[in-house]
Amino acid sequence: MRSYVLLIAFSFAVSFLLTPIVRSVGERFTGNQKVRARDQHEKPIVKFGGVAIIAAFALGLGLASQLSFFRGVFGNTEPITGIVLALLVILLLGLADDMFDLRWWVKALGQVLVGGIIAGHGIVIQSLPVGSWQIEHSWMQIAITIFLIVLTMNAINFSDGLDGLAAGLAAIGAATFFVYSYVLATHVSADDYANMGALLCSLLLGACLGFLPHNFNPANIFMGESGVLAIGMILSVATIAVTGDVQGLEAQRFRNIPAYMPMLLPMVIVFLPVLDLVLSVLRRLANKRSPFSPDAKHIHHKMLAQGHSVRRAVILLYLWAGFIAVSVVSIAFIPVVLMIPIVILLFLGVGLATWKPLVEDRFRALRKKLAK
Repeated sequence: MRSYVLLIAFSFAVSFLLTPIVRSVGERFTGNQKVRARDQHEKPIVKFGGVAIIAAFALGLGLASQLSFFRGVFGNTEPITGIVLALLVILLLGLADDMFDLRWWVKALGQVLVGGIIAGHGIVIQSLPVGSWQIEHSWMQIAITIFLIVLTMNAINFSDGLDGLAAGLAAIGAATFFVYSYVLATHVSADDYANMGALLCSLLLGACLGFLPHNFNPANIFMGESGVLAIGMILSVATIAVTGDVQGLEAQRFRNIPAYMPMLLPMVIVFLPVLDLVLSVLRRLANKRSPFSPDAKHIHHKMLAQGHSVRRAVILLYLWAGFIAVSVVSIAFIPVVLMIPIVILLFLGVGLATWKPLVEDRFRALRKKLAK
């Protein structure tokens, strides 16, 4: 655990210290930017924060490669090479989009390229940890892997609408998956607690937490396209590292532990962004619009319309993400009899805080009606 704590602290420090430098350099490119109607800020803000996140993550990988604790993870450098190359593509694609506003199909092709790079370096879903379900055809393994990566990147992208929202949700997701992966490793082997999923999520957790103080409302920098794509890619690769056969027979050990649910947890991490993504696509198709066309009707926009401030809306979404994550992870640690009342109490607490303005408005309207 000390090695993971070191990596979290290191990536946090690099991200925290590097972000103001990136912001200072990026201010030279914000002069021609326009504030869009759906934006919550009133003046152009630097969108290159993803550079700091990616740099912190990459430098953290370099540090981890020098620690003997992670010798097993770096025994095969092919997956790590794929991750680094994918980050480079994401960096170029994200910066180009933030500066020149690329067409949606260009970004889509870039995302597929990122997924292809990951799959081409051996990070593919070869089997699912449900019984002995094997994906035999290599083209299907690659297709499913690319689909998962593109889906996760877009889900994180759709959540990046309020100051600190995407970074906070990513940190909660990374922390959840880190705890799961680490505890899983302790059950798998008493000698080697290192695994790729925990490594990736520890670095992502530190990088997002280091960026968050600069990005929380009122934000002075945004992570931009490079940040959301990098976060989505890292989370999806961490998922594949646990549910797939990235480390050959090592992943077979994971499927032999029925108490854990490696299929469910990845969905929990991106539940809110994916829900928002699905609802947005359905809404736009129903209105005969492109599913990629932007609007101001996401979950966080609706919370603002209910009367929540930007900060409160973000914190409430943090609480919902934490509630979903804790509810699922607790299944692995807490008896169901004790878990159910805890989940109900947490749901009532978060739900009351979320819908309080709406309930108060309804009560005020009812009192006025009765007074007449």
